[in-house]
Amino acid sequence: MAAITSQQSYSDDWKRTNPDYAVYLPSTAPYHPEAADHTMVDYTPGGDLLAIWTTAFEFRGVDQSIAFSRSTDGGVNWSPRGIVSGPGPKEGQKSQWGFPVVSNAGRIYVFYNKSTGLGYTAYIECKYSDDDGYTWIDGGVEIPYRRTKWDHPDPKVPPGGIIWQKSTRDAKGRQIVPLSHGTHEFIKPHLSGAGMGGTAKFLSGLMEMRCEFLRFDNIDEGPDPKDLQLTWLPDDEDLVAVPMSAEPFASAGYSFCQEPGLVLLPDGRLFTEMRTANGDIWYTVSDDDGHTWRETEVLRYKDGGERMLNPISPSPMYRLEDGRYILFLQNHDGYGYGGIGPLDLNSRRPQFLAVGEFRENAHQPVWFSEPLFFCDTEMVGVFPDNMYWLSMYSSLTERDGKRVFWYTDRKIFFLGRDITDEMLAELTVPK
Repeated sequence: MAAITSQQSYSDDWKRTNPDYAVYLPSTAPYHPEAADHTMVDYTPGGDLLAIWTTAFEFRGVDQSIAFSRSTDGGVNWSPRGIVSGPGPKEGQKSQWGFPVVSNAGRIYVFYNKSTGLGYTAYIECKYSDDDGYTWIDGGVEIPYRRTKWDHPDPKVPPGGIIWQKSTRDAKGRQIVPLSHGTHEFIKPHLSGAGMGGTAKFLSGLMEMRCEFLRFDNIDEGPDPKDLQLTWLPDDEDLVAVPMSAEPFASAGYSFCQEPGLVLLPDGRLFTEMRTANGDIWYTVSDDDGHTWRETEVLRYKDGGERMLNPISPSPMYRLEDGRYILFLQNHDGYGYGGIGPLDLNSRRPQFLAVGEFRENAHQPVWFSEPLFFCDTEMVGVFPDNMYWLSMYSSLTERDGKRVFWYTDRKIFFLGRDITDEMLAELTVPK
C-alpha cells in the first residue's frame, strides 16, 4: 500500500513537526479520526518494521484497542491498520498500552493492559505471532500485576500498572521492561478525595505512583505465554520512589514517579530515569540487575550541574549502537512556553533532545549535552481533542546506521523522524 499522503489525511497539520515518515494518519474517507498513542516500533525477525500502538476514536475513549501495521521498505509505506486486540466484553475493558517483545526464537509477543474498568487496575494479556507479525494468536493467559503493600489487601481488587516502552536487555541478556505502579486509595484514603475507581489521587487528580520492572526470564526461547517465567523487580515492595516536592505530600512521604526509561550501562548496571511532578527528571541506578536500586535523585547535565527540567511528561531515553544515549525532554519545569506549572499537561511542548555519554567513576554515570530543539506544535490543536501536547510515548529503531524516532503528535498522528549524524554532531557532552 502506498504511503498516506497529505491529500488523504483529514488535516495537513501532521507536517508541523517535520516528520520523515507517517505510520498512521486519520483519513478523510470516511471521515473518522482515530487517536494514536504509545507508539512502539521494532524490527521483525524477517527484517520488516512492525508498529504497535493504542488507538481509539478519541483519546482515552472506551473503545481503546491495540493496533498494528508493518512496513517492508524501511518505513516509507505502511500496511492498512489492523487490530491485535479490541475492547473486552465487560464495561471498561479497554485494550491499551501495548508493546512488542521479539524473541531470539523468532516468536513476536505483544503484551498489553486489559483494563478492569476500575481506575488503572488491570491485568496483562498477550498475543503472539509465528509468521513475522502478519497474524496474531491469543495467548490464553491473564498475567496479574505483582501485588504489593501499595495495593488493596482484598485479592478481588486487582493491582495495575502502566508499561509504555519496549524491553531492554540487562547484563545477562534478559529482556526487561519498566513500569509505573499506583497506590490504592485504601492505603492512603485521605489523598483520594472522592476517589477514582479505587485509585488514590492528589492535586489535579494524579495518582501517587512508584516504579518497578518486569523481567522476562525465558522469553527468548519462544515459550507459549502460559509458560513464561517472570520476575518482578525490585525485591523490596517499597519499589522505586521519588518524593513529592509539594506540601503536605513531601512531609507525609508521598511519592510520584512514573513512566521510567531504562537503559543498560557499559559496566553492566541498569540506569532508569523517570517522569515526576517536581518540574525535573529523576534517576537511579542498579548494580545487581534490578534487584535493588540506590536512592533516587535529580538528573543533572553532569555531576554538580544544572537540573534537567521537564514537566509532568515522559522523557524517553535510548542507548545508541555507538554507545551514546539520547534523551528527549521538554527542557522547562512547566512554567515555560505558556505553562502554569509542573502539573500542567498543556506544558508538554516543545520537544528537545540531548545526547548522553557514560562517565566511568562519576556519581551520575551518564552526562548530557545541552538540549537541541527538535519540534513543536506551536500550541496548535487538531480535531477531535484539540490538544497540542508532545508527550513522547515513543520508540527508537536503529539498524545499519539508520536511526528513526517514532512518536505520536498530539495523540493522533503516528509519525517518524530520522535522527541523523549531523543532528547529533551539534551536541557536545561535558568531560
